[in-house]
Amino acid sequence: MKRTKEYRRKIRHYRIRKKVKGTPECPRLCVRMSLKHLYVTASDDSSRPQGSITLLNLTTNSKEWKASDKKSFRNIENAGMLGEKLGKTLLEKGIKQAVFDRAGYKYHGCVKAIAEAVRKAGVQI
Repeated sequence: MKRTKEYRRKIRHYRIRKKVKGTPECPRLCVRMSLKHLYVTASDDSSRPQGSITLLNLTTNSKEWKASDKKSFRNIENAGMLGEKLGKTLLEKGIKQAVFDRAGYKYHGCVKAIAEAVRKAGVQI
């Protein structure tokens, strides 16, 4: 099998997921990226044995983000705004602590901007 970048990222993601578990009090914040958009999900892995329960899902692929006439929303500026919004929403739901799942991506750029913005909003990661 050809070991592409995406294949190696998925291997790293599986290795991370063995260690990182989310609970209702401390959900797992998983970052996902496409070529144009960013997606962040807060998940509870302990409630169901089959899989996780999504507590919160935010994305740059929504009407409020698309009001500006940009073609791509996958940049550090938008990642910071998405992280701030995520942090505020988690605090409104009463969640003050979370574990960060970078999904195999390297911790720089958009991934780092999201994590730092969530911390700045007041959620402990």
